[in-house]
Amino acid sequence: MAAPAAGPGCWSENILDYFLRTHQIATEDGAEISWYHGANRRAQTEAALRSAAHMVEADVLLPSAGAGAVPSQPVMAHPPETHSDNTLQAWLAALLPSTKGIKLDFKSGSSNVVDAKPFIDTVTSFFPAVTLSLGWTTGWHPEKANEGYSWEMVREMESICSGLSQPVTFPVRAVLVRQSCPQLLWLLKRSDRYSLTVWTAKDDSCSTEDLLYIRDCFDKKKVFYDILEPQNREFKQAIGITANL
Repeated sequence: MAAPAAGPGCWSENILDYFLRTHQIATEDGAEISWYHGANRRAQTEAALRSAAHMVEADVLLPSAGAGAVPSQPVMAHPPETHSDNTLQAWLAALLPSTKGIKLDFKSGSSNVVDAKPFIDTVTSFFPAVTLSLGWTTGWHPEKANEGYSWEMVREMESICSGLSQPVTFPVRAVLVRQSCPQLLWLLKRSDRYSLTVWTAKDDSCSTEDLLYIRDCFDKKKVFYDILEPQNREFKQAIGITANL
């Protein structure tokens, strides 16, 4: 789930439009938007707020629903970590006064997997104009053929999202995009509300050339890049954008 953190009317805006309107970026190019990752603990959250990043990404760990579990608030942690000095409520309170955008990744931890439709219905009932970030569970193996995003996957996603009124961004793993361009292009053409957020994992073998290929294949207004360092800096340098964090 992603949205600008504050400002009049910003909850109803497209993320790119928000940063353009507030003069934080200069062109209709998702690559201009910079990210701060893993701002879960209080110290990390404070560092993110001091940074030049436009978007702050963090992980929400839902309380365990197991038998005998003690009810508790959602906390900001990425499994295998299960404890944090930061609750979701405190995290939001810290971010809301800022002009940054936020992206929350909800983790199920040891709880049962949450069904998509009830979860989406709950989120949209509280935040009817929020941007939804809906993706797929992926794996990548350097010594095996990796299929990427299949037609079945994108068609199922379209069936879930077609009835929504909110903007939707699809997080896609960079190493799987090149072989999935036809499927993802088809998905983006289903609605003007759709975009991609390209991300990388620590051990993925994704080159700057792969990222440039993605950039050439898709509308620049429709793709955001949540890329780890140092590759993020190398990619931004290759396309003439200064990466200031």
